[in-house]
Amino acid sequence: MLKIVPDPPHHLHSLEDTLMLASDYALCAEAVAQQAMLMQPRSPVSLLMMASMHELEALRKLLESALAQIHRPADPQALH
Repeated sequence: MLKIVPDPPHHLHSLEDTLMLASDYALCAEAVAQQAMLMQPRSPVSLLMMASMHELEALRKLLESALAQIHRPADPQALH
């Protein structure tokens, strides 16, 4: 029997690629929350949107830190 919907492709990403993709998603989600705040600044849910923006910004900083750790040499004393 044929499948109507095919299975999604299975792409194996490196850790760096995965972190960069996660950072992009966090940036997009933060932009959506900012746009929602601009559209409804006095909405009862505006505090929740601001909290979401804060959490997404913190997430992006953590992801950037993880990316920086990937690029850092494992043993900085071995460079001597």
